[in-house]
Order: sequence, then C-alpha cells, then structure tokens
Amino acid sequence: MTDAPVLTTLADRLAPRHAALLVVDMQNDFCAPGGYVEAVLGKDAAACRAVVEPIMALVERARAARVPVLWVRADYSPDKIPPHIAVKAQERGATAPFCHAGSWGAAFFGVTPGEGEPVVDKHCYSAFIGTDLERRLRAMGVLTTVLAGVQTNVCIESTLRDAASLGFNVVVAADCVASHTRELHDAALKSAAFLFGDVVPAAQIASIWDRAGRVGAAAQ
Repeated sequence: MTDAPVLTTLADRLAPRHAALLVVDMQNDFCAPGGYVEAVLGKDAAACRAVVEPIMALVERARAARVPVLWVRADYSPDKIPPHIAVKAQERGATAPFCHAGSWGAAFFGVTPGEGEPVVDKHCYSAFIGTDLERRLRAMGVLTTVLAGVQTNVCIESTLRDAASLGFNVVVAADCVASHTRELHDAALKSAAFLFGDVVPAAQIASIWDRAGRVGAAAQ
C-alpha cells in the first residue's frame, strides 16, 4: 500500500490525471449466447450482453479525457488456474476448459481495445493476482480505478476488493457491470458502496471527465 493522498470528493477521485478505466472479462464465454455461462452454468447471460454499449460509450469518454483504458482478460487454461477454479469446474461437470487462451470463448465480446491500450491476462478472479496490473497502474500515477465488465459478484468484486486493499480508490460504473444472477449482482454493488468505494452511474463519471477535459482545454 502507498501513502496516497485522501481525495475527499468524487470529482477529485475521478480526475483524469490519476484515474484509469479497467474493463474486465468482456469475453464470449461470459457474455455470448452459447458461451460457458449459458452452456455449462445454465444461466442467462443477457445482462452481460446488455452492458456492451454502455461500456464502449464510457470507454470513448475516457479516451476523450485521456483517461487510460486497460482491458482485463481471463485466461483460464487448465494449466494456469488455481485449484479452487478447477474444482468448481469439475463439480459442474465441465468437460472442456473455459476462457482457454486462443479459443472462441476467450475472445472479446462486443468490445475492442484501442491501439496501445494494455490487455492484462489473469488466471484467477482478481485482476491483481499473478499479473502486472498494479505495476502498470503505479507507473501511470493512477490513484483511482474505475471498474466495468462482468461478473459483478465474482471478478469485478474480487478486483475491486484487491484494488482497495492496495490503496487505490475504487469507483464502479453501476450500469456498466453485470452478472448472470441479479441477486448476487445487487449484493456485490451494495457491499462495494458500503465498504470499498463509490458506485455511481456511468453518466456521472463521464460528466466529471468531460468537465475536466473542458477546463483543461480552456487552460491551454
């Protein structure tokens, strides 16, 4: 953990000079019809598909405000995942790996990283474990992580908890995250807002970034 300053307002926390947008696990196995969530878990991933448009809208606002965008991608190849993920997959009767590197299931769903935007591959639920994400963020001077993607109650929640524990401010774009189970989605957002950070609409985040961009342009 670093000796980061305490930023007392949402506008301060979201200032483009020290914010970054993390887009987590927008991949076929989690979102697409016939992906792992639907074919193996038997869950409806429609909510995960529905956040594609708002996520990309927020991505464009981030790019316009020069807020770094980082893409987090699950690689759950059998030789890379921790035991608890392997055990749960076996319990579900999964006969093929999910989000296996290079497979259709691991490909991005409905989103496209821009040129030069980092893609961070992870092998467990948190984007910080076993990756260079923290190093990347520190090198960019990031103090606040803005989260979007899926699943709210699994990889989003795991990532935001680790971000907070590492000393980053956490902001969740409430309408840019989703889960296949609404009750768990709602519970994760309530927990995040109660103990870990801010849970706000993407429009509020974008408005702060837009305003900061206009102020910066006027000062030039």
